[in-house]
Amino acid sequence: MASLLSLFLATSLLLCIINGGQGAPCSLSDITIHQTKTGGIVEGKPEYEVLVSNNCKCLQSKVVLRCYGLSSVEPVNRRAIRPLDEEKCIVGDGRPLSRGTPIKFKYAWMTPQDFPVISTQIHGCY
Repeated sequence: MASLLSLFLATSLLLCIINGGQGAPCSLSDITIHQTKTGGIVEGKPEYEVLVSNNCKCLQSKVVLRCYGLSSVEPVNRRAIRPLDEEKCIVGDGRPLSRGTPIKFKYAWMTPQDFPVISTQIHGCY
């Protein structure tokens, strides 16, 4: 039993050293927002496509962005992003977002909106 505990502690210490002393290998900066104009016009407003990507090897769920109600003159895919309140939106209904599988949505508004990441929940790495 003592040798199993020693092995666990040694492995934990090694992982801590590999991660630079940080408890989790992911951070908010691993969620990136890439936004481009589609070239489309909806009710006189330019249309934008947004890709929300996880660049970490760990799954991240409950990705919350600042969106201030997500203004758009066209319907926005509520499965991709939906407002939680007047300031925040949740991506993908809170489902885990893995590296290489971005969630995308489109909206049309006068100017591009900022979508800074507020929070995420980090899960096991693969």
